[in-house]
Amino acid sequence: MIARVIVDVPSRQTDRPFDYEVPSAMSGWIEVGSRVGVPFGGRVLQGFVVELAAEAEVDSRRLKAVAELLDPLPPLLPDLIGLAKWMSDKYCCSWTTALQAMIPAALKGKAERYVSLNDSLDEELEQLASRLPQELLDMLSRQRQTKLESLKERFPQYAPDIKAALEEGVLLEQTAIRDRLAIRKVLTVFPPADKAAAAEALAAWPTKAGKQRELLAFMLERGEPIALQALLAEAGGSPASVRAVAAKGLLELREIEQQRDPYASREFERTVPLPLTEGQQSVYTRIADAVTRGEPQVLLLHGVTGSGKTEVYLQAIQHCLKQGKQAIVLVPEIALTPQMVERFKGRFGDAVAVLHSRLSNGERYDEWRKIRSRKVQVAIGARSAIFAPFERIGLVIIDEEHESSYKQEESPKYHARDVSVQRARQHGAAVVLGSATPSLESYAAASRRPAEGRESSLLPMPDRALGRPLPPVTVIDMRAELAAGNRSMFSRTLHEGLVQRLERGEQTVLLLNRRGYSTFVMCRSCGYTALCPHCDISLTYHQKSRLLRCHYCGHAEQAPQTCPSCESEHIRFFGTGTQRVEEELAKLFPGIRVIRMDVDTTTEKNAHEKLLKRFGDREADVLLGTQMVAKGLDFPFVTLVGVIAADTSLNLPDFRSAERTFQLLTQVAGRAGRHQLPGEVVVQTYSPEHYAVTTAQKHDYIRFVEEELKHRGVMGYPPYCRLVLVTMSHEQLALLSSVSEQFAERLRELAAEEGVLGPLGAGLPRALEVLGPVASPISRMKDRYRFQCVIKYRGNIDVPALLRAALAPFVAGSPQKLVQFSIDVDPQVIL
Repeated sequence: MIARVIVDVPSRQTDRPFDYEVPSAMSGWIEVGSRVGVPFGGRVLQGFVVELAAEAEVDSRRLKAVAELLDPLPPLLPDLIGLAKWMSDKYCCSWTTALQAMIPAALKGKAERYVSLNDSLDEELEQLASRLPQELLDMLSRQRQTKLESLKERFPQYAPDIKAALEEGVLLEQTAIRDRLAIRKVLTVFPPADKAAAAEALAAWPTKAGKQRELLAFMLERGEPIALQALLAEAGGSPASVRAVAAKGLLELREIEQQRDPYASREFERTVPLPLTEGQQSVYTRIADAVTRGEPQVLLLHGVTGSGKTEVYLQAIQHCLKQGKQAIVLVPEIALTPQMVERFKGRFGDAVAVLHSRLSNGERYDEWRKIRSRKVQVAIGARSAIFAPFERIGLVIIDEEHESSYKQEESPKYHARDVSVQRARQHGAAVVLGSATPSLESYAAASRRPAEGRESSLLPMPDRALGRPLPPVTVIDMRAELAAGNRSMFSRTLHEGLVQRLERGEQTVLLLNRRGYSTFVMCRSCGYTALCPHCDISLTYHQKSRLLRCHYCGHAEQAPQTCPSCESEHIRFFGTGTQRVEEELAKLFPGIRVIRMDVDTTTEKNAHEKLLKRFGDREADVLLGTQMVAKGLDFPFVTLVGVIAADTSLNLPDFRSAERTFQLLTQVAGRAGRHQLPGEVVVQTYSPEHYAVTTAQKHDYIRFVEEELKHRGVMGYPPYCRLVLVTMSHEQLALLSSVSEQFAERLRELAAEEGVLGPLGAGLPRALEVLGPVASPISRMKDRYRFQCVIKYRGNIDVPALLRAALAPFVAGSPQKLVQFSIDVDPQVIL
């Protein structure tokens, strides 16, 4: 039996399966998806079995054997192996990189070298062994296997003797793969099996062993198992006392697996399905029909904020579970998770596993194991939850599908939406994309279907579930405020709105999509601006720590008291961040209670949940934050939403900036007036005439799409074409410039050979343009200069294959291979 293994070496040269012989002892255990340790280049490395075969593709005499099987149950299912290959091809990453994205961090094992004492020593070898310290020999006899690193640290003075013992065979060395995290086991005490005999023993117990007697009496009264540490805390005594009672056969000590459940201490109030409105019922029927049919379908649920999309999701999942199938729910950011988890756990109880980045590695591993061992049927989490190891997926829901956080920014640079569609094809499942502001690509795809004679996949829900109107939006021109003498960051309308909410005991959400105290520090005398020494970007001032920070590389330095360039004292903070807004609120409204939510205040575990719970319990008047407060939150007493600066994302050098601004304004506006109290929205901007602002003011998604599509069509951007962003970086600008030009020229040559090189505007069915290379908008990051090429294409062109061919000389050659290439297929940000 031959196992074809992808070895964990993320290199283009080794990105293929290697053949290994399967030892007969492992043949009944190894399957496609198994994780194994295999000898590779003089080391033992982790790998994944991607195929089993009867014959090797190389000379069988050269075959090495699989060294160890790492899991009795394969962590990856065959469909995930296939999905990883598809991701590798589509996103131009190595197969092993895609596979690694699918398993929990706990299983990303690394090779450890172990040393053991040779049991069959002859006289000569025994003499050599006698040179080793007795303490070391005792340690090896006791532990059988000891990490080589541990020996080096503990006996540094005997390094030459240990090395000689290894060379002579006195000590044997082995390499094994060990996981970064193990299953948690707790030593547990079980009560007596024969209670009558234990009671007799207790009555006859000698008085001098009083503590043992107390422990036995406690366990007889308790009658059920308890963790050893908990027993000692409650009943007193020592581990030795417990072991002494166990040695008499009156108690039993066993290691029991303990689940690291992040929600073990929480009780979720069970909920029942709510009656659906006519609009909800129509959408639910379409989704349920798609799940029942078992044919892969993609449905776009376009529901305004507050239309009751979550209730439709819940009832659709209930239908999916009744069909004996499983469901995956993706949410865009951790800020959404607390309320979402509450709703899903309240409806489905222990049938739900939660997977997101703020769980510890151990908690995430145990939630993943619940899925793999078929103990749960629903997985909810961020983008990587799409890799949940379910075997019968019937429904995948992507809430707020327009969110850019569904795109991974590190390799593999996959988009969870596209991966979901591919996985649904494998399982015959339905994919539901839900949003009040769908991405233009999704909306255009759904709108094309009726024109092509196919059933529409667009499911509209234009009305709010509780019949409440969408809140009125007031747009404030901050230029007029300045002309009227108002230099505050709050317009007069927003200030008055805050006063009214404080008087009425209602709550406000304030959005400023920029963290920190001020966006840059500048000298008013000479124009000096504090820049990051490693990146071409200005430093942001954070008042609490009094530091200037780079939000790209993490560099931090003390804020200057005088200008480092001209020594002037006229150095000032410009721009506004969330910290500064918080300070201004405290000045203008003494006693106001503010909760600030941004990256700086949510670094601790469960910080999002704690802050949102406090706001939900009305312990604060204002929730101030970056875009994490704009989506998915539902609080009945929020009646005012204020957007401090709507232009923050509008002026970025990115073709999606207008779309992002419209989405953010619409989403945050939807937080107001969701229940009985009427809501109001105030948007402050310096561009009140921009169509992204005017259409958001009217909650008019269709008008925005029409206007934005005109601009995209003229400029030739998605959905009228596809994009690939290739970013190249190096410490030396001259070398980078030369290699970038060579790469772009090579790519154009290959496209010309395929007959697809040409301008998209010419109306050709298949066309590809290479723009650049040019310096990236952020031209230096982490001391590396950056150039980029943007590839636009239309039609059925295998662009990943062209890119791999164009990259080949720069991977194998030197010094070109020192240039780092990063390929982003369907990029969300071009910076």
